[in-house]
Amino acid sequence: MENQELPATKKKSPLRFVIIGIVLLVAGIYAFKKISFALAHETTDNSQVEAQISPVLPRVAGYVKSIAVNDYDSVKTGQLLVELDDEELQTQLAQMQADYKVAETDIINAKAGFNNAVVSLKGNKGAITLNDVKVQQAEDDYNRNKNLFADQAITKKQLDDSRYALQQASQQVNNSQSDLGTAQSRIAVLQSSIQKAEAQLAVKKAIIEQQKLKISYTKIYAPQAGKIGKRNITGGQFVQAGSPLFSIVNDSTYWIVANFKETQIKKFYPGQNADIELDAYPGLKIKGSIESVSDATGAKFSLLPPDNASGNFVKVTQRVPVKINISNINQYRNILRAGLSAYIVVPTK
Repeated sequence: MENQELPATKKKSPLRFVIIGIVLLVAGIYAFKKISFALAHETTDNSQVEAQISPVLPRVAGYVKSIAVNDYDSVKTGQLLVELDDEELQTQLAQMQADYKVAETDIINAKAGFNNAVVSLKGNKGAITLNDVKVQQAEDDYNRNKNLFADQAITKKQLDDSRYALQQASQQVNNSQSDLGTAQSRIAVLQSSIQKAEAQLAVKKAIIEQQKLKISYTKIYAPQAGKIGKRNITGGQFVQAGSPLFSIVNDSTYWIVANFKETQIKKFYPGQNADIELDAYPGLKIKGSIESVSDATGAKFSLLPPDNASGNFVKVTQRVPVKINISNINQYRNILRAGLSAYIVVPTK
């Protein structure tokens, strides 16, 4: 038999090991960077842009007469937005002003009656003074006639006449004093009537001022500068007091509310730097700083906060709202929108 030569052993190519080594090296570097970044930073994508949003609410009910703005218009503080129909309120005001005039006339009449009573009171006092003189005269005549009758210089009838005259004068004094008391009581009543009429006049004046205030409320002005949201009303629509017409977004101030896990906020403090990335503008880096950390978790502000004391308890990591200010806000104001999602990175080392 002929000897057959054994096949030569194939040499393994080193390229495969080089590629595997490079992949492992890159993966190791990537993992190292990720771990190093995670150890030195806290991140969350549970965050969004916030702004001050003021609802525009009517203070009186009425029909919409005119609307001076459109959706998403920019407005200034104090700018007229909506006007309600005030015709019915104006008619009510005219009636109230007429009632006010009647009340003024009542006061004039009451004061005139009071002045007449004062004049009558002076007449009553004068009559009392006159009657006092008459009593004194009648008393002197009676005393003189008693002496004359004792000397038999006059008749018994003359003495009786002088006594009757004295009694009559005394009764006139009593009547005058009664009339004086009545007049004084009447003056007190008239004074009370004047005070009551003046109080009623003040009430009517207050009602008129309140009605004028209601009329002024038919013109609705912007409570702040910003941009109008979507309108919820149309011309001719009836709106109730307090029903939202639309909202105004204050476009001069924005901030971020980031909901970090409770295990992430240990090293947070006011003034700490933060990096902001908006989902709407990938690659844009915005600088910010932590203003404050909420004293309560987000769940505590919900309509039905969880109660771990009842039912089956399942521990869930809570989220804590963190307010972050945006540095150089004027540079990014044109691109910021309330509600935009954001990614937050907070260096902790």
